[in-house]
Amino acid sequence: MSLKPLGDRVIIKKIEAEEKTKSGIVLPTTAKEEPSMAEVVAVGADILNDEKKKDQIKVGDKVIFSKYAGTEVKLDGQELTILKLSDILAVVE
Repeated sequence: MSLKPLGDRVIIKKIEAEEKTKSGIVLPTTAKEEPSMAEVVAVGADILNDEKKKDQIKVGDKVIFSKYAGTEVKLDGQELTILKLSDILAVVE
């Protein structure tokens, strides 16, 4: 099964944060912060058809998004998030 985002929506897959600090301390799962970096899995048609927006983001980009943005869904064992383009703060290059 696959998801196709509608309108100006984007589907992302969160990138898990490191489980160790730089000093080597292992963090338990309860102490880890929710990741705010993700990889773009799919882009909606309104974004692809808009000349200004289509160059801003594409599938495979790594992005930083708003902390409480989007709707989380679980599909085929994967946890994905659907959010609006405006909830994406930056593309990591």
